[in-house]
Amino acid sequence: MAYDIRLVKIITGELIIGKYNAEEKNINDVAIVQTVPNQQGGMQLMLLPYGYPFEQKFCGSIAEEHFLYTYSRKPQEMIDKYLETVSNLTLTSEGLDPNPSGIIL
Repeated sequence: MAYDIRLVKIITGELIIGKYNAEEKNINDVAIVQTVPNQQGGMQLMLLPYGYPFEQKFCGSIAEEHFLYTYSRKPQEMIDKYLETVSNLTLTSEGLDPNPSGIIL
């Protein structure tokens, strides 16, 4: 099943990602995108359930009327990480290796 994954800035200024539902005009299974400084002086992105720390699962929805900006370009890596996190599955675009030498995390 293909999802319409949207990256949106909402009226509170927060950046969220989730599954867009055109019929209900909202985003479901909402994750908040936060930036975290790393040890090299750069930034990393972290995905958390929007209701964290009170909700540990990616659930809930945010109505389209609260969208301030919808990004037209979304990093594929961010979409893949979001889908992996929500589904507890690992996504890969590579072929299957009959003799794997490592574990995909």
